This record gives sequence, structure tokens and C-alpha cells, in this order.
Amino acid sequence: MQLNDNSRRGKWAAGVGAVAIATGLLASLGLGATPATAAQGWDGNGAPTVLKTAPAGTSISAPAKNTMYACVETPAPNGTVLPDGTKLPDGSFLDVGQQLGRTLTQANTPWMQGNNVVLSKIDTVPGKVKMKSVFKITETKTTRNLKGNGIPSFEVGTFAIPKSSPSYKYYAALPAYGYANAAEIPIKPYHLELTVPMNPKIAAKPSCFDQLTIGIATVGAAWHAEVALDALGNAYDPNAALPTDRCFGHPYQMQYHVHGYSWKCMDQGKAGQASPLVGYARDGFGIYGPRDAKGKLITNAQLDECHGMVSEVMWNGKMQKIYHYVLNNEYPYSIGCFRGTPQKFAVDMGGMQH
Repeated sequence: MQLNDNSRRGKWAAGVGAVAIATGLLASLGLGATPATAAQGWDGNGAPTVLKTAPAGTSISAPAKNTMYACVETPAPNGTVLPDGTKLPDGSFLDVGQQLGRTLTQANTPWMQGNNVVLSKIDTVPGKVKMKSVFKITETKTTRNLKGNGIPSFEVGTFAIPKSSPSYKYYAALPAYGYANAAEIPIKPYHLELTVPMNPKIAAKPSCFDQLTIGIATVGAAWHAEVALDALGNAYDPNAALPTDRCFGHPYQMQYHVHGYSWKCMDQGKAGQASPLVGYARDGFGIYGPRDAKGKLITNAQLDECHGMVSEVMWNGKMQKIYHYVLNNEYPYSIGCFRGTPQKFAVDMGGMQH
């Protein structure tokens, strides 16, 4: 295990996109293990009633179905003691999913029923704020460049969050460098740019998420990995632990990004038909909605450990049988790991540190 020099890092803002849930919040909001119950059915058309999150104890340390594979670097909580008894010096860094947060802890927020995130019960961040979105896709024979200001074409929630909102208390319980608390953090434009291959290839083995940003939607917003940490290093499904806006987005380091059922605000296609392309992963493979070529719901049982499959989709202007990722209502909802070779962003998008 390699620990990194904290002197080259900026200060960490706990708890916004990659949520760092403050210790006091664990008790005040009831985060803890809950029993599993059966999820309600859904056919891929219209809105699901629940997101089926992963049970407590689910590993995120290796590629596997129904989970994600993480290696995102984050500050280790002060006083961290490794399994071999070694106490880490304050300011050390660890990889989430590897040395820290290797399994998921289940949240017990008001919108959780067993392992179901009940969408109608989420204390959604209010507002429909229209911000200037800049986003362009430029292609060559071999590459596809995605470049924008990180602001989506759809309306976002009101950030900073109004104190009158039920969602305010969840963010206000979180510390944030430079702000009174995480509820006070706004959304700002930023440099979002990624170049991926036009025709990506499947790698010899899946890759873990070394950064929070795992893909970019065609509406100009970034997707983040479905993992959130508390102050003790426990990992959560962020959709279960913290409210987001109506498009399942919120800011991290003032950078807006999306989770979970965010594709409700993207191209849905026509009911009963194949879902369209809505974005690209960092390895260049496409990200599509929940319905297959016959308009039927694609479930996790049909997907591999990276939440993808090989089937016929519209790709580069024609129908092709190609590997792609699928969005649905089962954890990890979008991408579980990279089936191809992940590319680097034009600027450092960071891990979980500020």
C-alpha cells in the first residue's frame, strides 16, 4: 500500500458529491443496517418506483455483478488503524474499495425500505434553476472529444440549498472547507473534457474506478461513481444516504454531477422501443437506457460485472452488436467497472479529496 504526500493535496471538503457523512449524522439521520425486502416490479417504461440498492456487506473491492469496483483515492479518517494494527499518520490517503470502505453499509434514511430506495419519499432538493450549458462532441476517425462546462442542459436544483427545504438538514450536518456547511455549496461551471476512442475495445480485465467521474452524459453532466463515505470510512450508496435534486444531481467541489435515476432528465426514447444512447463512459463505450432492441427491460441478471452487455444498439450512426453499459434501477444503476481502457480527463478531476 502506498500512502501519498498530503503536501501536494488541497484541503478536503467533506460530503457533497462523494458524500463524506459526518459522524454526528450517523446517529441523527439513522444510518445503519436495515433488512431486505422485495422490490416492486417495473418494465423499463415511465418512472420506476424504487431503486434496488445493494445489501449491507456487498463488496466494492473487486469486479462482480450487482455492485461496483472502486479504487478511488480519499483522505483516511484521522486515527485510522489498519487490520494489521498499524495506525496511519493523520493526513494519509487510502483507496476507497481497497484499503478503506471495502463493503457497503446500508442507510436507514426515511426513503429507505429494506434495500429499496423509495423515490417518492426522498426529500428532494428543491428548485428548477436554468444555468448556461456549454457542451460539444467533436469526432475524428479514431477519437471522440467531449468538452463542456459541466452544466447540464436540464434545470438543476437550488444550490446553495434553502434552509426551508427538508433536504437542508442532511447537507447542513456535513462539514465543507470554505463554507459554513455542505448545504451552502453552490454549483459553478468547470472544465469538463475527455477524449475517448471512437471504437473502444474490451480490455483483458475490468478496471476499477480510480476517480469519481466515470462518464459524461450527452446533456453535458458528469456521472459519478455510486459510492459515498462517512467520517469513519464506511461506504454507502449515495442515493440511499443523501437527497439530490429532481434529476438526481448535486455539486461536489461546486461541480454538478448525477447519480441513480438521473436519466429521467435525459432522452427516454419511445415507450416500448429500444432506449437511446445517453452518454459515454471513460473507456469510450456507450451508455444506454434500460430497454433492449425489443423494448424490454434489461435487468442486472442479463448484465456482466461492469453493468454492461453485448447486444444490438445504434452506435456511430448505424445498428451494431457491440458492448455497452446499461442504465436501470438496480445497483450500481449505471457502470460497475470499466470493461475497456479508461481514459484520463484533460484536467485532474480528482478523487474524493478537495
